[in-house]
Amino acid sequence: MKIKTSKPECIWQTKAFLGEGALWVKSLNSIYFTDIKRKKIFTFNTKTKRKKIIKINKEIGFLSHIKKNIFILGLKGELRIVNLKNNKKIKSIFIEIDKPLNRLNDGKTDPSGRLWFGSMDNLERNIQNGSLYCLNKNLKLKMVDNKYMITNGPAFINPFNFYHTDSSKKLIYKIKINKKNKIINKKIFKKFSVKDGSPDGMTLDKNKNLWVSHYHGACVSVFDKKSKLIHKIDLPAKNITNCTFGGKNNSEIFITSATKGMSNRDLQKYRYSGSLFSVKANVKGFLQKKFILSNETKRSLL
Repeated sequence: MKIKTSKPECIWQTKAFLGEGALWVKSLNSIYFTDIKRKKIFTFNTKTKRKKIIKINKEIGFLSHIKKNIFILGLKGELRIVNLKNNKKIKSIFIEIDKPLNRLNDGKTDPSGRLWFGSMDNLERNIQNGSLYCLNKNLKLKMVDNKYMITNGPAFINPFNFYHTDSSKKLIYKIKINKKNKIINKKIFKKFSVKDGSPDGMTLDKNKNLWVSHYHGACVSVFDKKSKLIHKIDLPAKNITNCTFGGKNNSEIFITSATKGMSNRDLQKYRYSGSLFSVKANVKGFLQKKFILSNETKRSLL
């Protein structure tokens, strides 16, 4: 089936400095996303059209839903379980305390409800200081891979196969793991050219096509399993950072963007940079699983 998409609609002109972390929460009819550097979470209820901005005290790369208003946040040096209704902290798990110049960047749950996320050098120096982690239902943390510059993704095909990105190297990897979360195969799926920009946040549709945000590339590209480009969405924003499926039938793509590093000339040309966009598609996407806690952990925390 040939993919068809609507013209992108700007649904919230937030002028985010570094918009990221797009997350659809079906039970709340809402899209959540972040502005990393301005330490904000944005929520938009697509049913009521209600918008809300929540301020956080640290740079925030992503969030994952647990239940009701309970989320886990990926912050600078910390994973934090919090009730976003009152911003009350429930638990903190500190990450990379030996790397104070690092922060967490992007994260997603896998089909088993585990949380996968990456770190990066917050100053974006030319160093491979980033790692890929997995957090399980007992809040046990494991480093799965390292030597990344800017981690982005991941996007899970199934519990043992996923895509992951090093944006600075312009590479998308396809990774296979075993039951112990050990990598048994890692290969380059796609390498971007300079004119493509850098691969950023990603998601998958039900046909397992990969939808990739282009930072500095003003578009979202869709690649099939063989890495062939099969569709492209051009956007009126230069730095496209993340995308996720959601909406009533899970066939709406929500896309975040950033104004970071843009010149005045670029800001005039791409005047909707930093906005949240919506695109309708004739395909459905995978819904992100909730982050699943063990019953024992739930009882002790919630």
